Amino acid sequence: MDRLYRPRSLRLGAPLVLVAALGACSQPFDYDMRGRMGGSVDTSQAALSAVADRPAPDDRGVISYPNYQVAVARRGDTLNDVATRVGLPAGELARYNGIQTDDSLRTGEIIALPRRVTEPSPATGAAGTGPIRPAAEVDITTLAGNAIDNAPATPAQTAPPPQTGVEPIRHKVARGETAYTIARLYNVTPRALADWNGLDRNFSLREGQYLLIPVVEQTAAAPTNDTPPGVGSPTPEPPSASQPLPKDQPSAAEAAASAAKATAKPVADIGQTQAAKATAAKAAMAMPVSGSIIREYAKGKNEGIDISAPAGAPVSAAASGTVAAITTNTDNVQIVVIRHPDDVLSIYTHVDNLSVQKGDAVSRGQSIGKVRAGEPSFLHFEVRKGFDSVDPMSYLR
Repeated sequence: MDRLYRPRSLRLGAPLVLVAALGACSQPFDYDMRGRMGGSVDTSQAALSAVADRPAPDDRGVISYPNYQVAVARRGDTLNDVATRVGLPAGELARYNGIQTDDSLRTGEIIALPRRVTEPSPATGAAGTGPIRPAAEVDITTLAGNAIDNAPATPAQTAPPPQTGVEPIRHKVARGETAYTIARLYNVTPRALADWNGLDRNFSLREGQYLLIPVVEQTAAAPTNDTPPGVGSPTPEPPSASQPLPKDQPSAAEAAASAAKATAKPVADIGQTQAAKATAAKAAMAMPVSGSIIREYAKGKNEGIDISAPAGAPVSAAASGTVAAITTNTDNVQIVVIRHPDDVLSIYTHVDNLSVQKGDAVSRGQSIGKVRAGEPSFLHFEVRKGFDSVDPMSYLR
């Protein structure tokens, strides 16, 4: 029943008795039945992965990340109450979230902020000052210095460390989407999605609502020899599957021949260019835009690569797949997500003039839009394997 719920006054769906019954079970349940309805990939285990707790807000209800901020509603809140606490006009907040200023909010419901408000700090009830950042970005020296500066003259009490964590994807609900389709898109359970966003028992959504996608805990799994019945022992991946075998060391004669070739006069192109193109075509993905890389991949800091390109340059699908999502961030920058086989996603941001829609099948090299104007103008490109970002260059060469 892919039915999109309207603003709260219209969100009165019939209770989902089956879901309620399943929720009473002691074991988690894969609501999406992934891999059991004719799909080629069984991702039920990924759907049951433990998710981290949603970060605690400050006294205003604000959770701050580097790229956006949200507010968490309290029991009995209306949108006016939230607007008053965070210091934004109620009308602006209502338009941004697609609801009315006097609408009642559920406890824990996420309200997206259209622009940044004062950062959380100890003065607002937060443990530290500024947005939540990955632990790797926290300057230990600065933390230690602050702890010393803030130490009282009386017997010292250890101050709680500032919150750290991964910035969740923020998804804007489009017409026709449900909690189940969104959970399936991001490989999480609807229950986790509901817990993070304060959804009701029917997992009701409204068009234009913003959702935080739960962050999966990155815990190292203990080695185990258990395998499902009938599966047998797992086959180890050969080193050559991830990187080519090393070449043999050249002999002295081969080295001399290579030196001679280096000094030889250029010859006519009798197929070298075509051979180079054929080699590039063997890469898992093609460059989505023509340009130079101005920012490389860095896990936890830059989850993709930034490719310099003039405004209006065509952006192409890096590989064949299906447009899984089209959304925007707080700066109204469009984001396109394309799903590929083997649980691979490619993500394109800073794209305008889109020529595709959600659900469209695209082929490798097909134009999906144009590079957005900027100073400088560039395309941000990511590749994700399941939840984890990977270096796009491993797919592009």
